[in-house]
Amino acid sequence: MTDDELKALVASLAIGNKELRESQRQTDEQMKRTDEQLKRTDVKLERVGLTLGNIGRNQGDVAEEFFYNSLIKNLHLGDIAFEDITKNMEKHRGKIQEEYDLFLTNGKAIAVIEVKYKAHINDLDKLDRKVANFKKLFPIYKDYDLYGGLASFNINDDAKQEALSRGYFVLQRSGDIVCTESDVTLKHW
Repeated sequence: MTDDELKALVASLAIGNKELRESQRQTDEQMKRTDEQLKRTDVKLERVGLTLGNIGRNQGDVAEEFFYNSLIKNLHLGDIAFEDITKNMEKHRGKIQEEYDLFLTNGKAIAVIEVKYKAHINDLDKLDRKVANFKKLFPIYKDYDLYGGLASFNINDDAKQEALSRGYFVLQRSGDIVCTESDVTLKHW
């Protein structure tokens, strides 16, 4: 390689290096703009997620209230009579923490009910965990019979059959669900 060829090669490398640096600078600027857009999008998605999450939470609250009020009127699961009911009970012991939607007791049996607006098969895994952790969280009930149940306004047949095959009660809406109240000063038209 001659001196002139070597000088030409070095010059072309310098020009290419300059072009490469400029290209890298443009890429860095574009990445910065993209990051800023993603941050704005994340904030918007977070707001949407909160809104949708509140809808789900509100529907869950409606379902819990319905099943709680229904069970107050008839504290039975199948042939088992219960004496009391508690809702939204949380417990933390050691590294275990659970929240139980509905909790029914009598002198010798307990039932924990997971309430969903619309139940899915994966909700049964959550119920399995909650039932398995119950006596760890509440050792005072170690000698009680423990039952589990899934209550839902809507449950597909596969989830229902799976719940029953796992030995759980399934609670659904049906029948006379309208309660009518009036004041003694009811107006006649």
